[in-house]
Amino acid sequence: MDATNDEWARQDVYGVRFEWGPSGARRLAPGVACLVVVDVLSFTTSVDVAVTGGARVLPYAWRDASAAAYAEERDAALAVGRGAVSEENPWSLSPATLRRADLPPRLVLPSPNGSTIAAAAPAGVEVVAACLRNASAVGGWLADEGYGTPARPVGVIASGERWPDGELRPALEDLLGAGAVIAALGARDGLSPEARAARAVFDGTADVPAAVRAGVSGRELVEYGFPQDVEVAVELGASVSVPVLRDGAFTA
Repeated sequence: MDATNDEWARQDVYGVRFEWGPSGARRLAPGVACLVVVDVLSFTTSVDVAVTGGARVLPYAWRDASAAAYAEERDAALAVGRGAVSEENPWSLSPATLRRADLPPRLVLPSPNGSTIAAAAPAGVEVVAACLRNASAVGGWLADEGYGTPARPVGVIASGERWPDGELRPALEDLLGAGAVIAALGARDGLSPEARAARAVFDGTADVPAAVRAGVSGRELVEYGFPQDVEVAVELGASVSVPVLRDGAFTA
């Protein structure tokens, strides 16, 4: 079944909508006033840490030669892979590494999921980066700006991960992060069934940090040698920054 052109797939009658991954973002983005990207491990957590530290974060889909050219064009530093961090290149998609580093004024942060979702928004649609650290602040900001109503709908996108064959793997941490934003938004009416379910998962999880640590993505990062990234990501409510995409860069 192809839902691309079907109105029901866009959850059009609701003020708060929820979907998964880049495909879900492309379906919701044309019909909302604001798109919230949630990629807890680790794109949006890294964005939150970096903008809190004073950097402007330029999202980019892939870390390749075109990313290097883009960084040079925008007079920005380019984040390297987690395992390639060095004294000369101390920035990566690791929030723990970014927290320790001296941040550049502008940082290109490649991420095939989070950055691709951010790029799905057409002109005129606000894009915000949310994670567990800043979900409360983002939800409050959305409410203050009047988002979350049928007149100014918001689409919350859980990024998810990828299986080795490239298929979307729904990720618990992103579902919890999306639910946290929706809960903080405070809207009780006007939620799509999908958004209501995401909020219910967050509200019904007694220990969110423990759930993320024990989940597939959390255990994967620990196995790869980055347990500190998980610990930064589960600092629930620790940040008051609201990274908004302006002129191609997330800025607090």
